[in-house]
Amino acid sequence: MSEALPTGTTGSLSPWAAPYVTGMLGKGQALANQDYQAYTGPLTSGPSTAQQSAFQGVANIAVPTNQMGAFQPQQFTAEAATDYMNPYLQSALNPQIEEARRQAEIQRVADAGRLTQAGAYGGSRQAIMDSERNRNLLQGIASLTGQGYKDAYDMAQNQFNVEQGRLQSAQTDANRFGLDALAAQANLGAQERGIEQAGLTADLAQFEEERDFPYKQVQYQQSLLQGLPIGAQQTSYQEESGLSKFLGAAGGVASIWDLLRG
Repeated sequence: MSEALPTGTTGSLSPWAAPYVTGMLGKGQALANQDYQAYTGPLTSGPSTAQQSAFQGVANIAVPTNQMGAFQPQQFTAEAATDYMNPYLQSALNPQIEEARRQAEIQRVADAGRLTQAGAYGGSRQAIMDSERNRNLLQGIASLTGQGYKDAYDMAQNQFNVEQGRLQSAQTDANRFGLDALAAQANLGAQERGIEQAGLTADLAQFEEERDFPYKQVQYQQSLLQGLPIGAQQTSYQEESGLSKFLGAAGGVASIWDLLRG
């Protein structure tokens, strides 16, 4: 008696779920066949008005790079001392000398009047008085000059040091301002780059989404077939052939070979 062999198994939808599943698959196929709906609006917000103003303001800052660097102190040379001393000598010492000469002239006139009244004008007494007055005047001028030049030198050196301090402070301020301006430009430059990078990233993501859309639609359609309510299975059979029976009886190819050799 021949024996039927199974050739395959097929499944079918449960009768109660067939209308719902058929409708769902039809709607799913219609959705999957729709074209990609691209978003055409802006993908990023971009810089704000305040940021744009800040970017423009910092870009317009004139960074004093040619004024930046280490402070180079100057030497208090004789030439520098003269330059600083001259204004003091002109404004302080020279008037004192002129005043001493004026007082000496007043004294000379007074002495001449007294000598004239005494009838001794032009004599030896006048000569002695003129000599003494001139000596006192010269000593006074010498004293004024010595002290004046000393004071002028001290004041010149002090003023020189003050101006050197101001120059050093100005150099420090220029360096600080320049570095702060460069840091601000670098910081806002990084923000500008970040904003631009956000736009590029959003554009790339939009491109990849549109590029991958067909593949996602295929996956979507495939997902609709998962977990369908299959209620019954049917197995197909085919009657066993004579050769199959013979091989089965002979124990397979190895047995046939043994029989032939035997």
